[in-house]
Amino acid sequence: MKFPEWITHGKWQVWAKYIITLLVFLVVYLFVGEQSLVRFAKRGREIRHLEEQRDRYIEGADRAQRQIQVLQQPDSLERYAREHYFMHEQGEDIYLVEEK
Repeated sequence: MKFPEWITHGKWQVWAKYIITLLVFLVVYLFVGEQSLVRFAKRGREIRHLEEQRDRYIEGADRAQRQIQVLQQPDSLERYAREHYFMHEQGEDIYLVEEK
């Protein structure tokens, strides 16, 4: 097998220094330290998760606010109490019907 001329004349040593330096830099950049690419990707996933959680909380707060507005009306409050807490007036009978 015949090697290229630059390898046989010692020029490969100069290139080897650059290649090794580049490889060490890439390893450090990708895997070592607080600002590594691996930690950057992990933080990105965590940020997306927290944003989704924030959106769920905002949606829940909006839903609760709408329900508060509905329940501020006297008729709606009475209806809600009857449906969810089975409250009734004196002398009324309540019949629970379960659907299958």
